[in-house]
Amino acid sequence: METSVHSRGELHPHFSPAIGFGAVNPNSAKLSVAFKRIPLNVGLRKSLRVSASDAVNGSGTSTVERSDTEKVPSVNPVYTPTPSSRELRTPHSGYHFDGSTRKFFEGWYFKVSIPEQRQSFCFMYSVENPAFRKKLTVFEAAQHGPRSTGVGAQILGADDKYICQYSEESQNFWGSRHELALGNTFIAEKDSQPPKKEVFPQDFNKRVLEGFQVSPLWHQGFIRDDGRSDYVKTVKTARWEYSTRPVYGWGNVGSKQKSTAGWLAAFPVFEPHWQICMAGGLSTGWIEWDGERFEFEDAPSYSEKNWGGAFPRKWFWVQCNVFEGGSGEIALTVGGGLRQLPGISETYENAALIGVHYQGVFYEFVPWNGVVSWDIAPWGHWYIAAENETHLVELQATTKDPGTTLRAPTTEAGLAPACKDTCLGDLRLQIWEKRDDGQKGKVILDVTSNMAAVEVGGGPWFNTWKGKTSTPELINRALKVPVDVDGIFSLVPLLKPPGL
Repeated sequence: METSVHSRGELHPHFSPAIGFGAVNPNSAKLSVAFKRIPLNVGLRKSLRVSASDAVNGSGTSTVERSDTEKVPSVNPVYTPTPSSRELRTPHSGYHFDGSTRKFFEGWYFKVSIPEQRQSFCFMYSVENPAFRKKLTVFEAAQHGPRSTGVGAQILGADDKYICQYSEESQNFWGSRHELALGNTFIAEKDSQPPKKEVFPQDFNKRVLEGFQVSPLWHQGFIRDDGRSDYVKTVKTARWEYSTRPVYGWGNVGSKQKSTAGWLAAFPVFEPHWQICMAGGLSTGWIEWDGERFEFEDAPSYSEKNWGGAFPRKWFWVQCNVFEGGSGEIALTVGGGLRQLPGISETYENAALIGVHYQGVFYEFVPWNGVVSWDIAPWGHWYIAAENETHLVELQATTKDPGTTLRAPTTEAGLAPACKDTCLGDLRLQIWEKRDDGQKGKVILDVTSNMAAVEVGGGPWFNTWKGKTSTPELINRALKVPVDVDGIFSLVPLLKPPGL
């Protein structure tokens, strides 16, 4: 098999190693080069290494270095074990499974964007009903009702191609109780025991033939498509190894990080829950995908998670870390859905939020500090607007890309096709100060992107969905109370619930 090497060399000036990712124009570095395809298994690598300097503002130069005979070192990410205390750790970083037999799933999402190539890689992991380590027996199904079990690993990668590996067994899955660290072994190396916690990369490679491990600072794995996705363009295998330096959690830099859904997310109500674990970071390493090897340094990255009984009945989502037209660091996350309220009757609420990190400041638009409204087409158009006490925000995303169908944990069918995504959305984001009369004042931010990740899921999606947040007033009032649940339980660590 042959492969291409896509290497990120010298970085744009906004990618300061002391700061974080910046506003990047993916098309600014126009390098007229051809990427040489090379065999993966040769010792002497014929390579084309690209280096772009000051490409955004045009003040620098772009160089291309060629070597046809010497062995060219690949990008070598540096592994750092997860420390016991992290400045940007968010609440709900850990694994929330409490050992009970209630219906439960937890899912994680990690994204790396490569602006120079206008390509993104989205890694999605999920575990379903882990109280049952294997497929339910007839007796267990009669006792507990039908349940889907197992672990899934999906990647939406370059050119919107896809890979999925799934097992109905979860005995080789592990998750840290209070930290963003998890892994699974689909197939172990011969005479090796699957890891049950974060291990050094060399140890992982010795013990795991097919599987993954991920932490806030490290991500590696190898998976093989299992042939269940004949409705999309797939790749046969994927291998990756990269390190990450978090830049934003979910809150102001230098402040205590926030629970995305408020302090009530510490309790098993209003499910599913949602937590952005890292609104923005910088990743360095490589991904082998469909015969190509993508190497990157300080690539914009992101992570989030969901947990609970199942995904919302219907939802939309927009996320972006690569922008043009701004200065400093910018990260956007938007999500909304129709989720069931606790109770006997089937009552649903419209829930949504917009979060923007810009130059170290967190602009939060949530139901308990304002109103969020939206106009979402079944596919191709997303418009969301919101206001809080001090600011207003609007964003519009569009795409002509047909999108790729992805899986999500469902109550009826387990990990099943349930949503459509692309990472090639065109986006405009605007934020204004709010005047005393409630109108738009000074412009804080006006940026665009052609690398927005956009999604619609659930349904039905017969026509455009227009709505606004409608959380009950009692809940809104409760969420406004500044309760530091994480801090309270930290005083009595033994009582701290899993995941928090």
